[in-house]
Amino acid sequence: MSKPASANLHEKVSNRGFDWNGVSIRRAVYLAKAPIFEQGQPCGSILYIEAGAVRLSVISRGGKEAVIAVLEAGHFFGEGCLAGQSTRICSATAMSDCRLVVIDTEEMRRQIHTRPALAERFLEHMLTRNARVEQDLIDQLFNSSEKRLARTLLLLAHYGEEHPSTHSVPKVSQELLAEMVGTTRSRVNLFMNRFRKLGFIEYNGKLKVNGSLMSVLLYDAPDEMAPPLASKSRGPALVIAPRPRAAGKRPPARGSH
Repeated sequence: MSKPASANLHEKVSNRGFDWNGVSIRRAVYLAKAPIFEQGQPCGSILYIEAGAVRLSVISRGGKEAVIAVLEAGHFFGEGCLAGQSTRICSATAMSDCRLVVIDTEEMRRQIHTRPALAERFLEHMLTRNARVEQDLIDQLFNSSEKRLARTLLLLAHYGEEHPSTHSVPKVSQELLAEMVGTTRSRVNLFMNRFRKLGFIEYNGKLKVNGSLMSVLLYDAPDEMAPPLASKSRGPALVIAPRPRAAGKRPPARGSH
């Protein structure tokens, strides 16, 4: 159930919002940590975030929870009903005070067919979400937990979407980061301390991510591309090449003189 709006929530509405004139919608406001919908509940609407942040998570049969996305203003979620899903396949929880636009499934279908601007925006959202899912899968399969954490922080800080060298991250706990990355809280704490010592992140009331954190992802040197090992002195690196085989000499045949 939605909760009363906080006093300053309306000041934080995304400037990327839609013109909802002519669209049958309703608005709902949720306080931080309030459930929006739960996995397994019937689904018959799509939601759009005007302000705040929403966490999407799934729970296994064994009760283990995994965070699959953290969405902020300007994003849709719950769009599975357009593909025929009758129940929610994940849970949605407000991470901060949220203002949402709720559109019933049939109304959304009608608007997609009659409003090209809305259809184009929604298609852009779906293509971006699909690319993100593919990148997340590659990240989970091939990257170390340290690189997965670096990528998660950069995504939360919207690195690449804007151009300042330092980006603030929404308030997230190390437990939540561990769930998003797929590792333990102790590992997250270890990597976060390492990133801070290297100047990749800053703690000053808020977590700030510097663009230099990208170097954690960019340095991926396989064996054939790894830089040569340098000696302890500051002289040039020593490269040891295999001794070439002698050419033109063959062992004498047995019985020859």
